[in-house]
Amino acid sequence: MTTTDPSPTTLDGPAPRLPGRQKSPARIVASFAAWEYLRNVRMIESTFFIVVLPTVLYLMFGALASYSGSPVGHGTVSAYNMTAMTVYGATMATSAIAGSAALERQQGWGRQLGLTGLTGSGYMTGKVLVALGMAVLPIIVVFTAGALTGAAFDQPWMWFASGGLALLGSIPFALYGLGAALLFRSEAAVSAASGLLVVLAFFGNLFIPLTGTLLDIARFTPVYGITALTRWPQLEGTVISVSGETDVSDPLWAIVLNVVAWTVIFAAICRVASRRSTRRA
Repeated sequence: MTTTDPSPTTLDGPAPRLPGRQKSPARIVASFAAWEYLRNVRMIESTFFIVVLPTVLYLMFGALASYSGSPVGHGTVSAYNMTAMTVYGATMATSAIAGSAALERQQGWGRQLGLTGLTGSGYMTGKVLVALGMAVLPIIVVFTAGALTGAAFDQPWMWFASGGLALLGSIPFALYGLGAALLFRSEAAVSAASGLLVVLAFFGNLFIPLTGTLLDIARFTPVYGITALTRWPQLEGTVISVSGETDVSDPLWAIVLNVVAWTVIFAAICRVASRRSTRRA
């Protein structure tokens, strides 16, 4: 009885094993995340909507406005607009990356990457890291533009608190993008979800201060909660009207409830859509 050596061979005998070249799972995920992050940064259309557009909008309606230096809460009007644009850029980033991840898996790209030693959980971990990395970009760029153009908070810690809350608030919108991709399973669906996010941003009191019935409706929309939460260090729940009046405010519990409720709704949509796509397969 003979046995076969599974080792690869050369003309001179078995090929030498090189265990030192084997990467650990953590290194594989890190390498994939770094490669994917650079790929997304180099995509002009992606970088434009996530980084460039929020910065330009801040400069137009925040820094260059005649009233940009007027005090509002614990900061200035330009700081008020600055935080809004970071929310917009961060939510666009997480929703787009999560949506693309779902489409890639449905199209079998994840299995192709599996040939490199990347597991399914590693693939999703890498995508999460990329989404957070892309969400950090508009926060850094817009905050830098704000610091250079006179945006100000009363206390230095408010810069870090507002940036951190913008990043935290963008996480539910990863579920939003993921749900859209799982439901409709096409690149057009992800693009449509990004377009709808602009409408949600308007109704979320992000671009211009809302009043009256529009404001009452806005309180039940998904962007309103994270916008108010990001502005909390500066406004502590105060709602600014177009005329500058500040006689309306939102309690912190209502803002947090909005964020938690929409996170649960988006997660439930993802779960239902995932089960439906599994049955189709």
